[in-house]
Amino acid sequence: MNAIDLAGQTAVITGGAQGLGFAMASRLLASGAKVSLWDLDRAALERACAALGKGASAEMVDITDLHGLTEAHARVEAEVGNVSILVNSAGIAGSNALLEDYDADEWRRIIEINLNGTFYVNKVVVPSMKAHNYGRIVNISSVAGKEGNPKLSAYSAAKAGVIGLTKSLGKELASYDIAVNAITPATAKTRILDTLTDEFINYMLTRIPRGRFLEVDEAAAMVAWLVSRENSFTTASVFDLSGGRTTY
Repeated sequence: MNAIDLAGQTAVITGGAQGLGFAMASRLLASGAKVSLWDLDRAALERACAALGKGASAEMVDITDLHGLTEAHARVEAEVGNVSILVNSAGIAGSNALLEDYDADEWRRIIEINLNGTFYVNKVVVPSMKAHNYGRIVNISSVAGKEGNPKLSAYSAAKAGVIGLTKSLGKELASYDIAVNAITPATAKTRILDTLTDEFINYMLTRIPRGRFLEVDEAAAMVAWLVSRENSFTTASVFDLSGGRTTY
């Protein structure tokens, strides 16, 4: 594992109790950062903190609750340290359905969590980063945000929105030494697969030239560099993690 120095930094990772978020938390802790996991699942948070050990803390928070996010951020800044790293990893895939059959309430739920939730968290964290003239933000998008996936229109639209948000915010914050980038992972073996059909999962696998799903530690390795001081120039960009599926 490459050594990346994040000593003295405090990271917030949404969806950090499991899957990609947990792997990223583990990697950032190994690099010297303190990590606050933000998740809605209390039991998962407790398990994650126990597994990660010293340096990990948790906030049970709904990323669609702007007031709750504001309070969580204030607690972290007061009790852990100034938040200099943000990884927006929380998200859900939603239902597999043709657009014409897609439930309107489900559509709104997916957009609210995946896109609006990313907006809310950034909105809460950015002012403090600007005040300290430093920060590193990674928003987790998806290959679906680049290509679109059939029967996954809400998720695809939300993740495309995350890319647009990242590009806009990165330009807004470039003069503050705050880097804002997105990654576009292919399918990884996480709980998000639990909501998808076997047929759809097999379809996703056949689209990956590498011939396998993404390993969560591979995503964590890329994020560790993106949130480091070594990433001192690149911002408002999208980094591919698709195993060759989307190389643009």
